[in-house]
Amino acid sequence: MSLDGKKLGFIGTGKMGSALIKGICDAGIFSPSEVYASDLYEPSLEELKQDVGVNVSTDNKVTVTSSDVIVLAVKPQILKKVISTIKEDVTGDKLIISIAAGVKLEDIEKEFNAGTRVVRVMPNIAATVAEAASAITQGTNASKEDAEDALQIFGSVGSAIQVPENLMDAVTGLSGSGPAYIFPVIEALADGAVHEGLDRNSAMVLAAQTVIGAAKMVLETGMHPGELKDMVTSPAGTTIRGIRALEENGIRAAFMQAVIESSNRSKELGK
Repeated sequence: MSLDGKKLGFIGTGKMGSALIKGICDAGIFSPSEVYASDLYEPSLEELKQDVGVNVSTDNKVTVTSSDVIVLAVKPQILKKVISTIKEDVTGDKLIISIAAGVKLEDIEKEFNAGTRVVRVMPNIAATVAEAASAITQGTNASKEDAEDALQIFGSVGSAIQVPENLMDAVTGLSGSGPAYIFPVIEALADGAVHEGLDRNSAMVLAAQTVIGAAKMVLETGMHPGELKDMVTSPAGTTIRGIRALEENGIRAAFMQAVIESSNRSKELGK
């Protein structure tokens, strides 16, 4: 279905839900008047109403009946309970998008009435600054157009790709949780510079911009990260000394294990 003239609903306005709402409205893919949000926590609703101007309610049914696309932005542990309160209002013309980590499409679909169109998405918190990395996978009853709509919605706040569902736990471990791995890296880089005499603010700006620049080089050149590393690693120079220190402290193994452990936790949440 085309998104033109459609209304978007969010059930759950925690950190991720609010970040997506703000990012999507800032991107202009939906106007605030076309977005409905519901949550039991009224302060978050009031903040969204004041800051963004979306329609808010403490009644999930209002969001469902007012919207054509409904994003379930709630914790995996309460997803089934939330679905049970709205399933009778989810008619065949509505598209359901779940961003609950670890919960499989099959388990979501069986909680709704037969034929409900469901798409599963794993975004990340960088939607706040329109730099999210999201992956989507479509359910049994969802159409190619439904998947394209999800890609358009989540692509408006960063990059979005489509993957088979059996890879969604890996996506959760990588990009879903990934920003939390990089924030300590930025802090640690800045700490190193502060140790060497740079003031804290300057160190933080340079560290964060260094991460942005390195990421853009990977995405925009298409070159392997190893090739890019070699471009700036002169024989007996400063960079190779730093690379040696990282390797001696197990940087690759640490990041690999972080993704693997997060992926495993995603699998546990889906059981």
